[in-house]
Amino acid sequence: MESIQIRPFCAVDAPWLVEQHGKFYARDEGFDDSFGALVEQILEDFVAEHDPARERGWIAERAGQRLGSIFCVALDERTAKLRLFLLVPEVRGRGLGQQMLDTCTDFARGVGFTEMRLWTHESHRAACALYRRNGWQLLDSKPVHSFGVELVEQSWKFRL
Repeated sequence: MESIQIRPFCAVDAPWLVEQHGKFYARDEGFDDSFGALVEQILEDFVAEHDPARERGWIAERAGQRLGSIFCVALDERTAKLRLFLLVPEVRGRGLGQQMLDTCTDFARGVGFTEMRLWTHESHRAACALYRRNGWQLLDSKPVHSFGVELVEQSWKFRL
């Protein structure tokens, strides 16, 4: 079996990312199509406007098959936001999430950010456990109705 590579995101990866987010969130969380539309808008904005010196996305792949993504975008001069963190189910629980999280936080630290933030849902238990293990702090947790379902939205922060 070939090893997994974590490579820079390219614009040609965007349709795959939109499809995967839409598919897995609909199947696993019951999300409606508005979630895929949000992911598509996030990616369109990233491709059109990101600062390559301070913002980056990565794709995990093996033998040309995409397996996941993670992004670092600027919220302000000191704060980065982790976005679009996704692993396909067949590679979850094998340490790839940790590698991708390390890639993202190391990059953010290296370009001068002092803090990171992220937004997720309580139902993403494995991801939340990963964040907690790595020193992220839960800032806020609140019930919301988003993407056609009832969710508990969470905000986290991490000091770089």
